[in-house]
Amino acid sequence: MEKDIYGFDQFLLVRRGLQPITIQSYVKCIKRIIKAIGTPYPTHDQIEDYVAKFYRAGYSYSHKTNTIIAIEHWMEYIGNPIKLGRQQKPKSIIKNTLSEAEVTKLIFNCRNIRESAIITLVAYAGLRNKELCNLRVQDVDFGNNSVRVLEGKGTKDGIASISAECTRVLIQYLTEYPRPREEYLFTTLEHGNKYHPCDLRKLFRKVAERAGIQKRVYPHLMRHTLAMNMLARGAGIYTIKEQLRHSFVDTTLIYVNSLVPGTRNEYDKFVPSYV
Repeated sequence: MEKDIYGFDQFLLVRRGLQPITIQSYVKCIKRIIKAIGTPYPTHDQIEDYVAKFYRAGYSYSHKTNTIIAIEHWMEYIGNPIKLGRQQKPKSIIKNTLSEAEVTKLIFNCRNIRESAIITLVAYAGLRNKELCNLRVQDVDFGNNSVRVLEGKGTKDGIASISAECTRVLIQYLTEYPRPREEYLFTTLEHGNKYHPCDLRKLFRKVAERAGIQKRVYPHLMRHTLAMNMLARGAGIYTIKEQLRHSFVDTTLIYVNSLVPGTRNEYDKFVPSYV
């Protein structure tokens, strides 16, 4: 089976041109499915039985979709292609984001300038986990209060704005932790290795515990939080789209649908008086 898995890895890379992180996810998924079905060469009936049970389970929409795509790629690779149906994407809303006061509390409870720099940058720029870890010193434009994001989601490059206060914190951080322009902006303290998304998630959990924030706090929540707080302050949807570097405005509109207080205020302003 290992030979098949290696060949599948090559197939996804060469024939489909997928990114390594996507390939790793699909390979892991297929290993799990092969173990569940009991054969690396399932029939269409076996796949359909598996998918029927899988769809009835309480997995997220993205997990279901990614699994179906992985199955289709695998079946094509072994020469027995199949096309499976996709469930309709639910209309979700963004929940449990942090208020401005809670973000301030989070930053206030950092124990050193390094922690402050990491959390402040994620909070103000709305960077994804991997994007933060890939940043190099030369990607920060201190004069224009912005960071250059190279090969972000979908291997796209982009620019994210940051506040003047965020720039000040980064300058202070680099004064205490100087490093060459071509080096990664953040590395591990003990061995100086490239910062990893797991390190980032762990840091957010620890600082949130110190701050006494009861919500689950993780790096990507700061991205949602930035969008919701900008929207609450009156930012236009296209401004938020550019800051988050979304390809389509439809992706950004989920934040508009999630802003209950804003909707409430507009309703109270325009609701007719019947009694």
